[in-house]
Amino acid sequence: MPPNSSPDAVVQRLTILRNGLLALHKSLLDSERDSYEKDIGRITSSGQFLNLVLHDPWFAWLRELSELIVLIDESLAAEQPPVMGDAERFFFQVRSLVAPDENGSGFRKNYFDAMQRDPAIVLAHRDMTRLLELAGKRELR
Repeated sequence: MPPNSSPDAVVQRLTILRNGLLALHKSLLDSERDSYEKDIGRITSSGQFLNLVLHDPWFAWLRELSELIVLIDESLAAEQPPVMGDAERFFFQVRSLVAPDENGSGFRKNYFDAMQRDPAIVLAHRDMTRLLELAGKRELR
């Protein structure tokens, strides 16, 4: 992490991380929705889609990413502002999670598969990777 560990800088970094994860999450949801509709059937409403995302095994692998976003949100909303150690842990978790793995399992394997079938996921991954690289080199602006 960059040397500036003021509470405002930590909050800023976590907010940028969260926003990057939300963009990646949206791309993955869109891609999975398209795949679901091709393989299973049309999703007719946003309510049906939400229900599928929350309960259908097709979307279960995305919950690990969703839960990480929630943890970051909770940290940002806590009475005590997050500290540098919190930010470092979140950045480590994100780097570990968004490392696609052809031979892995769970999120990383499904993430790899999504990247193979959808160029939009490759672009979203590129954006997330750049964000993580910038966070490691200098203060995000």
